Amino acid sequence: MERLEILGLPLDPVGMEEALARVQGFLEGPGTHQVVTLNPEIVVRAQEDEALRRAILEAELVTPDGVGILWAAKRLLGRELKERVTGVDLTLALFRRFPGIRVYLLGGKPGVAERAAEEAQRLGAQVVGVHHGYFQEEAPVVADIRAKAPDLLLVGMGERQETFIHRHKAHLGARVAMGVGGTLDVLAGEAWRPPLWAQRLGVEWLLRVGLDPKRWKRAPRLFRFAHMVLRERR
Repeated sequence: MERLEILGLPLDPVGMEEALARVQGFLEGPGTHQVVTLNPEIVVRAQEDEALRRAILEAELVTPDGVGILWAAKRLLGRELKERVTGVDLTLALFRRFPGIRVYLLGGKPGVAERAAEEAQRLGAQVVGVHHGYFQEEAPVVADIRAKAPDLLLVGMGERQETFIHRHKAHLGARVAMGVGGTLDVLAGEAWRPPLWAQRLGVEWLLRVGLDPKRWKRAPRLFRFAHMVLRERR
């Protein structure tokens, strides 16, 4: 499948089924494959963060996460993408598609990954390791992941997750490593997902930002993304 380019970054025009097929291929092959779920905020940050930009450029799969990405693809490229493939939706789909998949959960506050592990196992995954995201020394964490050799490494560490995966990609020992944002919080019951109607209308991000004051400082990036797309269009 031919890759697209949005504001200098790659994008694979996959729907959920195509994404699952790609991940299945990764699980069956050697090495570690990075999956990035691209949203407008990451695009904006990557314009000034070279390490993040490099991680996205070298990722084996970059999915459209966010209604803004679908809008940008149509506006800039004239491409009508099938659907959003978000971190949380892809995670849940992987649990369903591959029962018993060996998973390592990394991220969240202390205790969150453990509670997320309980839900992941209820959904059919085999959790082989967990670690919170509040650590300074990366080497011991990488060593633990490598020792557990998971099929799937889920990293929920906010702005650190993509670069952490990329930096240690050769030493993680996981088949697939994916940054999943707040997915661990959702699994642990620490965060809620907006109702299905909001997800279908593509206003999930609006509800999240509007109802969570901690996210307000991130809102300007969404407006900057829109400005970048419109400027590029002109």
